Amino acid sequence: MIRKIVFYPDPVLRKAGAKVEEVTPEIRELAEDMIETMYDAHGVGLAAPQIGLSLQLAVIDVAHDEECVSYLRVNGEEKTLEEICPIVFLNPDIETFGDKDIDVEGCLSFPDLRSDITRPFEVRAQFETLDGETLVIETDGLFARAIQHEVDHLFGKLFIDRMTSARKLAIKRQLKEMQEDYKQA
Repeated sequence: MIRKIVFYPDPVLRKAGAKVEEVTPEIRELAEDMIETMYDAHGVGLAAPQIGLSLQLAVIDVAHDEECVSYLRVNGEEKTLEEICPIVFLNPDIETFGDKDIDVEGCLSFPDLRSDITRPFEVRAQFETLDGETLVIETDGLFARAIQHEVDHLFGKLFIDRMTSARKLAIKRQLKEMQEDYKQA
């Protein structure tokens, strides 16, 4: 089922999500719905707060572009994006490293807004799966960026928080319009 995506400035986007303590049939259904919603919205990732739920659960699929990473290891084994995407992850802990990279990001909770965002190029993420496994993913490129973006959502941080001061000033009017639209909805 396709879920409604919440837009900025909905307060749920600023809340740190609760850990998922138990994978229930409802959590599994939620994950399936989130994947379907992400695909329907033409996104590469979606976090539970973006559909109004303050939980540490997110989905990512960047397998459409195998060239977007130069390496991918899962629990120390070389993998391809196609082997692991779409991925559902719970309760993440990430470590970033390597050079910082600037690339354009968008966000499903900010329709029609894209901006250059600086993030570390590489990531080591540890999280739980729906099957109770703990995975450690080491990667770079778009997959690393998507992981960082979705994990930010799980802890109440938005991509606009990572924009430069000049860019924030440039989009001030657009954000104000989004706030007005939210109040009227």
